[in-house]
Amino acid sequence: MRVRVLTTLAYRFHEPTEIIAKFQVAHALGQTLVSEQLTLNPATRLIETTDPTDGSRTLRGKTAHELRIEYAAVVDIVPRIAIPANAPQTRWSDLPADALRYLLPSRYCPSDKFGRFVARAFPAPMSGGARVAAILDWIHRNIDYQFGVSTHETTAEETFVDRAGVCRDFAHLAITLCRAANIPARAVAVYAEGLVPQDFHAVIEVFVAGSWWLVDPTRLAPINGLVRIAAGRDAADIAFLTTNIGAELVWLSVDVATVVPAIAA
Repeated sequence: MRVRVLTTLAYRFHEPTEIIAKFQVAHALGQTLVSEQLTLNPATRLIETTDPTDGSRTLRGKTAHELRIEYAAVVDIVPRIAIPANAPQTRWSDLPADALRYLLPSRYCPSDKFGRFVARAFPAPMSGGARVAAILDWIHRNIDYQFGVSTHETTAEETFVDRAGVCRDFAHLAITLCRAANIPARAVAVYAEGLVPQDFHAVIEVFVAGSWWLVDPTRLAPINGLVRIAAGRDAADIAFLTTNIGAELVWLSVDVATVVPAIAA
């Protein structure tokens, strides 16, 4: 599948500030960046780095009182499949080093508090792909997708109690339950073809059968239309903009659409 991504971000700052931005398409397995264009107004010097473990790209630099970001990209996505129910759970001793940190609790995902619940709700011998599927089914049955219930400070523990939230809350709860089940899980920021309304979207990846698998706990977007941007322990690692002072979001728009490749003559 080939998709086209268009996004615009406009911010106002009370004083010059350092920024960390993550909105570019990642250089990741399963997707190929065909082309991209980035425009910054006013012109701003930003340094780009790429995470060698997952291909996430980060822009860093200093900006003045206002900044408008316009980004366009065309991406080819390799067809993806759902996690097989018989996909085996990877033993700790066989996990790659970069997956180990995704077993641990993090700021928004206090997985150490959910061991007893997971043991009762998703008991052995259930494991691996079957356990991930059971966790996602539980979230689908018990958590409502609802705006205004949560904030940027809401944790998975609070979502578990409130039984409602938006995509980042679904992702945090899924990550928390998977980690409590000894399955590495991480948050992933994506562009999502087919998402309504269109916006930056939070999903997860889980590590079973020796590979990372993309999953959308909200079930609002097909996995074949997900374009990876960044991955991390939770939302704190994948925010599209982080600053060292307060920032006012003036405008945000995201548009993701399928592109029909031209047929050669």
